[in-house]
Amino acid sequence: GYYGDGLNAIVVFAVCFMPESSQPNYRYLMDNLFKYVIGTLELLVAENYMIVYLNGATTRRKMPSLGWLRKCYQQIDRRLRKNLKSLIIVHPSWFIRTLLAITKPFISSKFSQKIRYVFTLAELAELIPMEYVGIPECIKQY
Repeated sequence: GYYGDGLNAIVVFAVCFMPESSQPNYRYLMDNLFKYVIGTLELLVAENYMIVYLNGATTRRKMPSLGWLRKCYQQIDRRLRKNLKSLIIVHPSWFIRTLLAITKPFISSKFSQKIRYVFTLAELAELIPMEYVGIPECIKQY
């Protein structure tokens, strides 16, 4: 979806659709998924953008590892990191909140300030226009 007068991008990332870590080609899938996400971001993002990370309705086997997330963050182009205005984590689990609290000293303070936790879709609707954001049915039910 898009928000604001400049039609800035809203990128929705639903973890419930991630591959399970038990798959034999998991590392290959995750590496190529990262390349796809970055390629898509580079095409979509000319100006400011936000990421909505939908964590609800996700099993632990589908959650990306800390190493994969760190690698992704390190490989993202500076322009993309700078233009990210907000990372909204919807339905954050205890694990996600703890992980971010532990890694906070190791990431930039500017990036840390961009992270917001949202516990319901109604709360998310107060932040962004939901009519342009595709929320998967499993998240709506969650």
